[in-house]
Amino acid sequence: MDPEAKILIVVLGPTGVGKSEVSLKLAGKFNGEIVNCDSMQVYKGFDIGTDKLPLEKRQNIPHHLLDVSEPEDQFTAADFVDLAFASIQEILKRRHLPIITGGTGLYLKALLEGLFPEGKSDLSVREQLEEEEREKGMEYLRQELVEIDPKYAQKVGEKDRIRIIRALEVFRVTGKSMTENFLLTRSPVRDFNIIKLGLKLERMHLYTNIEKRVDRMFENGLVEETKNLLHAGVPENAPSFRALGYSHVLQYLKNEVTLDEAVEGMKKDTRHYAKRQMTWFRKMEGIKWYSPSSISRISSYIEKRIIT
Repeated sequence: MDPEAKILIVVLGPTGVGKSEVSLKLAGKFNGEIVNCDSMQVYKGFDIGTDKLPLEKRQNIPHHLLDVSEPEDQFTAADFVDLAFASIQEILKRRHLPIITGGTGLYLKALLEGLFPEGKSDLSVREQLEEEEREKGMEYLRQELVEIDPKYAQKVGEKDRIRIIRALEVFRVTGKSMTENFLLTRSPVRDFNIIKLGLKLERMHLYTNIEKRVDRMFENGLVEETKNLLHAGVPENAPSFRALGYSHVLQYLKNEVTLDEAVEGMKKDTRHYAKRQMTWFRKMEGIKWYSPSSISRISSYIEKRIIT
């Protein structure tokens, strides 16, 4: 593949829909390499509970952004964008096709649309604004927002305290309004031919997949994996332990719930998460939706997009 073509495949969809399997088939057909876009598979040692594809099942296809972060570290959307774009560039240099695969909508949005260049929060500025609110009222702050950024003020509710204070904080820290900051948002892949492939299943089919997957995780040793992570010194409040399921196992290990309750709790939370993922993805533009079994149709669509 010509690296100048700058083609990027994105395989997205809810947890349990079969993204890994589809990506492997596409990578095999189109000489591709897979870039992980799951916010929890980046953590070392968190394998079973994140359904990380074992090395022996990767079919000798290179996978990127797996096991790149220590469990105690906070891996951010900005970290993902930096590492993912570096991987994409390397893959293109090898004349291979980069295939972004995962269900973390925030990471996909950050890569495809760019990160909002507002900088970090400034606690002192935030506290000053909150003091002004107590002394002068929210209407006073809202009027200030109207003056500095009338366009953004129209989008924000008159009593939306959080957004009003945040917008004023951004202005005082950066010297630019929210509207100006949004205009500066730029994606590192903005000049790529991006082919977004969404995978979906009928709801009950997806839920059945999720329940089978959770059962498999426990059968494969999720409880033991959690014990080993704790024994290795990973604290319970580590960002990595926020991955679906681990909180239920931690409750079980502390005798707060039974094993059956932990399993059922994980299934319920995973179903809810899948629903939230689909809500997020429906808001994204340009996605072509397929059943994960429609590999031939997906392949034909990719071939047409690459040619055109």
